[in-house]
Amino acid sequence: MQGMPCRALLTACLLITGPAFTLKASGPAGQVAAGVTGTQEVEEKVEYINFGNFDQWLVRNIRESKIIGGKTKTLYAIAPNGTWNNNNPYTGTGGSPWATSNVLAKVSGITKTNVSVYREARSGHGYCAKLYTHLEECKVLGIVNIKVLAAGSIYLGQTQEPITGTSNPMSKLDAGLRFTKRPKALMFDYKVKLSGQPNRIKQTGFSRVSKVNGIDMPDVILYLQKRWEDSSGNIHAKRIGTMVYRFNKTTNGWVNNARFPIHYGNITQQSYYRSYMGLTSGDNIKYAKNSKGKMVKVIEDGWGSANDTPTHIVLQFDSSHGGAYVGSVGNTFWVDNVRLVY
Repeated sequence: MQGMPCRALLTACLLITGPAFTLKASGPAGQVAAGVTGTQEVEEKVEYINFGNFDQWLVRNIRESKIIGGKTKTLYAIAPNGTWNNNNPYTGTGGSPWATSNVLAKVSGITKTNVSVYREARSGHGYCAKLYTHLEECKVLGIVNIKVLAAGSIYLGQTQEPITGTSNPMSKLDAGLRFTKRPKALMFDYKVKLSGQPNRIKQTGFSRVSKVNGIDMPDVILYLQKRWEDSSGNIHAKRIGTMVYRFNKTTNGWVNNARFPIHYGNITQQSYYRSYMGLTSGDNIKYAKNSKGKMVKVIEDGWGSANDTPTHIVLQFDSSHGGAYVGSVGNTFWVDNVRLVY
């Protein structure tokens, strides 16, 4: 380790695990379902999000630096089937709008990876995405052992690989894509296994492990935003539609065709409203590239009209709900067949 600052070694071992987002139009041909309201039949259109059946995966075989063991790690990306045997950054390919918390980091010449999302076979359904909360370990020359809590996330958007530091994780994630539709619900298949721990932990690798009160829960977040950019390049938004759900129980196998309504307008006075559904701020604020290609905050200035049309969509699935470095080891969230209902 001669000549290598200890802080740089530590930083190389800490990888961004927070969420990012975007959407690329609808995917395969839509389905039509019939719903009933009283005696009136209502036809619904159900559209897959592109690559949302999770049957296609890019396999990335990346060799980490010798100073931290030199192992080859497999990172899965939701993209057209293929295999990369190189350490190239991933910036999206083949029209897939999805990114994951499986990322490549390069800090002071050290190459490190994080793997918390897996391709898993699902009987009768091809593949699904498995999101897993775990401790990412980094052994430097077999002597210094650093452990960081990392949650699994899949999201619509793009991570700015390679990651070069751990400060301000959300600024590494380009969140949101143009989207002007008004879906009534999000639909997907899922399975949940909670860790069984009564509380969570925060483990960053730079400080002591601390307790965070409350059980760890997988979550799904969907925001519809109406965005604009000011003359200084700042991005502002009004929240048009909201859907946030946390899963507080282990399921008995798969729950298929689960449907989660999207609520429009200011929902703060509704009976179903919870504080975690509110406007983003602090550590939860999102970032996106402005017209000059610079990553800036997406400032949610307030709630939009329930009848307004959005300009962007944000969508993410996480195995832990507490943000970067917070969760319970063992929390697992399986997701498949992600669709929008109209």
